Amino acid sequence: MTLDRLLGLTGLLKKASLAGAFFVPAIWLSSVQAEVLCPAPRAVTPAQVERVVDGDTLRLKDGRSVRMIGLNAPETGKKGQSAEPYADAARKRLQALVARSDGRVGLLAGKQPKDRYGRTLAHVFGADGSNFEAQLLADGLAYQVAIAPNVELLACQQTAEQRARSAGAGLWRHSPVLAPSQISRSGFLLVSGTVSKVQRNRGGLWIDLEGGLVLHIAPNHLASFDPKTLSGLQGAQLEARGWVLDRSRRGGLRAGQARWMLPLTHPGMLKVVSR
Repeated sequence: MTLDRLLGLTGLLKKASLAGAFFVPAIWLSSVQAEVLCPAPRAVTPAQVERVVDGDTLRLKDGRSVRMIGLNAPETGKKGQSAEPYADAARKRLQALVARSDGRVGLLAGKQPKDRYGRTLAHVFGADGSNFEAQLLADGLAYQVAIAPNVELLACQQTAEQRARSAGAGLWRHSPVLAPSQISRSGFLLVSGTVSKVQRNRGGLWIDLEGGLVLHIAPNHLASFDPKTLSGLQGAQLEARGWVLDRSRRGGLRAGQARWMLPLTHPGMLKVVSR
């Protein structure tokens, strides 16, 4: 049953417009989308999509660019570079979701409302209450990411990604998880390795993985991590995700330091596989 039909039956908004439907209390959104992952926890703001830029970015008719919260889709080909696998599939899937909603979407802004590029950060919902990020994650066409403070839907987004991972769908058809020794470029990556050293200093917590990667948690982010998770990591098998940096390009790589560094800003970026 669509949201408009439900509203008609309850008499709350007869002949309701889409804009009116988007401002319905969250209890009604939840009741009509029992089969939908990540329903909106509260009322959303209506917007009109002009075009889909890529698998995680929309351009609105009011001129805003919206970067969808909680996922990172494969990069499309830019500046002569080849597109990453499934980049086109992710873009087309998002186009289909927008088309099914007749270009009308609902936005749930993040606690951090804009990124450093000036894009609006928001969760995006279709006219039927469907969450676009969750659908892309469940289809295996994007990776879940956790960037504080915009982590309100983290748990259900992880569930959506796990569904695709368990089914071997899309990006998970062939495991994208790399060992540290396999890293050859900076950018968003999933990595798994064994902890060889853990040290803490004024610069935060540094977790070295065998193969040339260090995970770094800055002092201002340490409080959000569970101390029990971070204790006794020596020899543990970890999986981490995020944007890997090449420290050799900065010219400050000292002898014995790992070339690759992955900053961790939220516990959702780190998982202890085994100890």
